[in-house]
Amino acid sequence: MSDEEEQKCECPPGLPAWMATFADLMSLLMCFFVLLLSFSEMDALKFKRLAGSMREAFGVQAIVNVDSIPKGTSIIAQEFSPGKPDPTPLQTIMQQTEMDLPNLEQLCEQQVADALQEECPKVQGEELSDIVLEKIKMLVEETENDAITLASALESEVRNNQVEVETRGRKIVIRVQEKGSFSSGSADLNPEFYPVIDKLVELLKSMEGSISVEGHSDSIPIRTARFRSNWDLSAARALEVAHALFESGELEPSRFSIAGYADTKPLAPNDSAENRARNRRVEIILQQPLDDETKKEIQKARDVAPGILPSDQSEEWQGLAPDEIF
Repeated sequence: MSDEEEQKCECPPGLPAWMATFADLMSLLMCFFVLLLSFSEMDALKFKRLAGSMREAFGVQAIVNVDSIPKGTSIIAQEFSPGKPDPTPLQTIMQQTEMDLPNLEQLCEQQVADALQEECPKVQGEELSDIVLEKIKMLVEETENDAITLASALESEVRNNQVEVETRGRKIVIRVQEKGSFSSGSADLNPEFYPVIDKLVELLKSMEGSISVEGHSDSIPIRTARFRSNWDLSAARALEVAHALFESGELEPSRFSIAGYADTKPLAPNDSAENRARNRRVEIILQQPLDDETKKEIQKARDVAPGILPSDQSEEWQGLAPDEIF
């Protein structure tokens, strides 16, 4: 048979009939597996466990970190476990301690006691000083209120620049200017000033404390038959005001002290007529006392913790007499 005869074999046109059935079956299987995949839940932990089990089942060798040299295996160690050892009785040795020697606890207690003994007075002193200073501040406020009362009673004289009123701590300073009270170079009170003296007597007799009358002058020297210097003039003016105050008998002379300072304590520089007129004055200083209880508290605070209270020259003690601040 020749090659030409073999090539002339007639084949039926189109695909074989079984191909349609096979394609339908593959499509159905694909849809089935797609549905299974959509209904299933992926659990990563279970997947890893499964993969590990399969890896060990198929003989995949695990990686083991070698920390020491390989050694032989003891059959006895594999088959038998070590026995539990029984405690061995030991001889007990007790330390002998002499009780008269201080132990650690006693030393600690002593240190705490010493610290308390050192710090407690400081704390108590600080508390007492705070109480004392607070009480002094209250007393200073009372002095300021008394000064306001004095200024209100002498309102007309204050407006006319005849009298000034100010406070210095527990001191009330009533400053009598030369204008209206004394003539130039004279130590005799003008008759027009006696009503002011009467007002001062009424006010001072209702207030406790010592009264200091101090005379001051300017820096221009004076020398007359009566006054050899400004010291004589300032002292004579202070004495004249003091006599006028306790002349009525309503004020005890024992409350008074008199001093003349000439030009040693000027209020302003003696470089103008106005300043010199301001320096020529008589000051009536009312020193209001501290009560006995406050004095005791001050002394107690200084005894308990010396150095806690401020120094005597500080602002807290301004205006207090030396015997009041000890």
